[in-house]
Amino acid sequence: MSDFNTKQKLDPADTESVVEKVRERYAVFASTKSSCCGPAPAPCCGPMDTVAESLGYSTVDLDLLPEGTNLGLGCGAPLEHVDLKPGETMLDLGSGAGIDALIASQKVGSDGLVIGVDMTPEMLASARANADRAGVTNVDFREGRLEQLPVDDDSVDVVTSNCVINLIPDKSAVFSEIARVLHQGGRLVISDIVLDGELPDIVQKNVMAYVGCVAGAEQRETYFEMLDTAGLTDIEILKDVDFLQLTEKASPAEVVSILEEAAIDRKEVEGIVRSVTYRARKR
Repeated sequence: MSDFNTKQKLDPADTESVVEKVRERYAVFASTKSSCCGPAPAPCCGPMDTVAESLGYSTVDLDLLPEGTNLGLGCGAPLEHVDLKPGETMLDLGSGAGIDALIASQKVGSDGLVIGVDMTPEMLASARANADRAGVTNVDFREGRLEQLPVDDDSVDVVTSNCVINLIPDKSAVFSEIARVLHQGGRLVISDIVLDGELPDIVQKNVMAYVGCVAGAEQRETYFEMLDTAGLTDIEILKDVDFLQLTEKASPAEVVSILEEAAIDRKEVEGIVRSVTYRARKR
């Protein structure tokens, strides 16, 4: 795996190129077992459990995971709000190394099923290895795009995702797919990034800002209109925080490095980029 070129420019209009750059970056995360500068523990990052705990993960849940499952990725802890029941089927969008899927597998029990979908082969290999190490047999990791899920119609009770939909250029297709696979009345709890203002042009075209879940984010009003159009209703915001402050708390040195390298003034993005966790259901 070659190093990811952090200097490359991004053309937001070239959606397939954007998707490929996201895939490349997350392959590096999987290969280095870290979401930061290099192999964990990287000097620019806090311990992975500390990062996850700052997002809202329970230490009890984290202690059950094999080493290498928690990469310090995400912008929230959606499972804390899902209230999974034994026997349910849950779909995890952008399942990564399997952190949410493996935690959920304990909650749905042997009669339940967790499906994880990810487009990065390296992440899928890591997730499957982590499931094997944990002795988990009720998780099925599948390769696929969120805009065209490898999941049957009307087949899942719950959908969750942690800071992934913002990376997808065609978000409306993702929400339509969520509605397709959910049972009638099925529910979703998602942590994601939305914008409360316009990002500077330099940020929108910065590849590190995109793979870091910022440049690809949608305006808040447009984002939630897309959910409603897809047939997802009763939207309730559970958590809404400044993403810049959240990431600075977890990995301050990395945030400073990215801002300086991209020549981004912190004040230009402060308060605009929001980490939201919300719930909804299929109409």
